[in-house]
Amino acid sequence: MTAQSPPPGGAFGIVGLGSVGEVLLRALHAAGHRVVGVDTDDEVLARVARRLRADGAAGRPSPVLTGDHALLRGTDLVVEAVPEERTVKAAALRRITGVCEPGTPVITTTATASLTRLAIATGRPGDLAGLRLFTPPYAGAPAEAVRTDLTSAAAAAALDRLLDAAGLDPVQVGAQPAADATALVLRLCNRAAALSDEGYVTGHAVDTAMRLGCALPAGPLEMLDRIGVDTAHAALSSLYRRTGDRSFAPAPVLARMIGEGRLGRKTGRGFHRWDAAGALRTGHSSTPDPVAPRPVRRIGVLGSGAMARGIAEVTAVAGHPTVVVARSTRAAHNALEAVAGSLTRAVRRGTVTPAARDKALAVLHGTTRLAALADCDLVIEAVAEDADVKREMFTALGEVCAPGTVLATTTSSLSVAACAEASGRPADVVGLHFFNPAPVMRLVEIAHTPATAPDVTATARSVCRGLGKTAVECPDRPGFIVNSLLFPYLGEALALLDRPGADDRVVERTDTAVQRGFGYPMGPFALLDTIGLDVSLAIQNRLYEHFATEDHRPSPALAELVTAGLLGRKNRRGLRTACLPAR
Repeated sequence: MTAQSPPPGGAFGIVGLGSVGEVLLRALHAAGHRVVGVDTDDEVLARVARRLRADGAAGRPSPVLTGDHALLRGTDLVVEAVPEERTVKAAALRRITGVCEPGTPVITTTATASLTRLAIATGRPGDLAGLRLFTPPYAGAPAEAVRTDLTSAAAAAALDRLLDAAGLDPVQVGAQPAADATALVLRLCNRAAALSDEGYVTGHAVDTAMRLGCALPAGPLEMLDRIGVDTAHAALSSLYRRTGDRSFAPAPVLARMIGEGRLGRKTGRGFHRWDAAGALRTGHSSTPDPVAPRPVRRIGVLGSGAMARGIAEVTAVAGHPTVVVARSTRAAHNALEAVAGSLTRAVRRGTVTPAARDKALAVLHGTTRLAALADCDLVIEAVAEDADVKREMFTALGEVCAPGTVLATTTSSLSVAACAEASGRPADVVGLHFFNPAPVMRLVEIAHTPATAPDVTATARSVCRGLGKTAVECPDRPGFIVNSLLFPYLGEALALLDRPGADDRVVERTDTAVQRGFGYPMGPFALLDTIGLDVSLAIQNRLYEHFATEDHRPSPALAELVTAGLLGRKNRRGLRTACLPAR
């Protein structure tokens, strides 16, 4: 819809109704503010009008949607949200200041261009301020108010009013940490696009795995859709031109999608589909298994470490008689004590009832005898992440376990096929990669080899459903989905330590920017400490052995940290825990 005159009284102006501008306009409109939206593309104006109608905004003043910049005259504040290209933004800002009265605050959403340089280019530097957005500005989204030395007090105050009016959450991050965090997340999303395009797994599986496995607020492909595929492509291209770093080279699928008009949320089609109101369509219903799963009642867990204990807790709570096989009587006893303590804490939190705890402990047993696994229907190996150790265990399981027993490995970076071969019964072997802590994390990656029997994969799916887990499936290869995407991201964060002139607080500031800007539960350095620096280095080494690409090259800094005995949270000495005394 196009209005011929601006609404009476003051209003907000939005120039550019793409991924950022449209969402900002709808947020301001939903809050009851008068808004003038300007875009030179009639299709964009029509799309925004349809979504506003779908919002059901009865009783609110209708926004003015127009291609005429002159209708910005008389607005209280104008936000420029055109594509992230310095010359394009400078031209848009000059056009705004050409129609608006001097003293009208103008806010740019630039993420990469120099704010001071843009301010100078407008000819009215005092009127310009910046709004640093990490994601499209949904209600409660983080946003940083950015001012130059030239920004007037009136423009600065207007910027604060805008954040409040749009329901944004003010954060303080800083230009360099924000740029670093954005680069890290963009590269993660870019790799996810390439992974889905190569046919290894579906885009839905990629997003489900990363969202649940890393507790992200949105999967990386959904993030690309929300940002806008064209916007992300432009940002990646700019970073690639500036740095020459091939990890910024946009995945070819992005250009193909742009050519097909699949720009993401703003066009309703991208990696996912979006409805008329701009909401994600979730039509990924599960289909019945084409083959029946094998019956599973009794479960064996081989190992007594943190992962083995967590899996045993989950299977026992689900009602499966569970036996934990450990290397020593003491280890078996400690494992059962740890599960009991975990369940008691869960009772205090209210996530498990006392009766459920007691039932789980009643069906949980520990032993050192491998023969105790002979009558199990499913055995889950959770020993040390060492290829030789795992092959030895699977050779023993192949001899001890009854025919038809499903044998699963929890490996996250080693070959499932190698375990399957060692067992002597490869059709019975599948990967079941639980995430730590297993009682809390919902994701399980099911990795199948070419030899895995269809009813074994069906059994894995059935067991995961019964445990209340969400399973994603993938062919066997090191890293599966999550680690193959996560560890290049962590490696790139570590590379910031070697950047010339690196800030002495780059670790803390990068973590803060990723958390506050993108809503990740923790930044990359804190996550490395949580995983374990030694474990992270081992995974990097295995991924590099398989992929042999720069993306997976092990970090020299990480190797030096491990050599120095800094292992992360496990010994309270790491990138974010170095100040804490060892236990």
